[in-house]
Amino acid sequence: MDLKQYVTIVPDYPKPGIQFKDITTLMDKGEVYKYATDKIVEYARERQIDLVVGPEARGFIIGCPVAYALEAGFAPVRKEGKLPREVIKVEYGLEYGKDVLTIHKDAILPGQRVLITDDLLATGGTIEATINLVEELGGIVAGIAFLIELSYLDGRKKLDGYDIMTLMKY
Repeated sequence: MDLKQYVTIVPDYPKPGIQFKDITTLMDKGEVYKYATDKIVEYARERQIDLVVGPEARGFIIGCPVAYALEAGFAPVRKEGKLPREVIKVEYGLEYGKDVLTIHKDAILPGQRVLITDDLLATGGTIEATINLVEELGGIVAGIAFLIELSYLDGRKKLDGYDIMTLMKY
């Protein structure tokens, strides 16, 4: 299936010059969303995943149905102040400043094989921070899966040494 035909390109959003890749037009077609999810599930099964982790919010949209299909747990990675129990956190760089991501301190058991999911690989900063959280808790990043990779932004370089799967490249 050619998934790109279901992604809507929105010019000049959120600012001039950006060609935003809108995945909601993929997700609102059940058979297409299922196909994309099934492809990530196949990838995850080959890596014997114990737990799926995804950063908010679109990492939830991708990761939760994958976790469900695998009969695995899902652990959310959220911005600071959003998780109710004890967390660990990592600060990471943005284009204009810094941000903080957190995960519950007990979300991952040492040695668990983790799949990280998100909708889009751009510069790789969010996923690099997520990897740091997973590994700080003793998890093993067994794979990273995205719907879309913006290969011209070289985000893969920040994830060197990790097994990465993308369903579409721009």
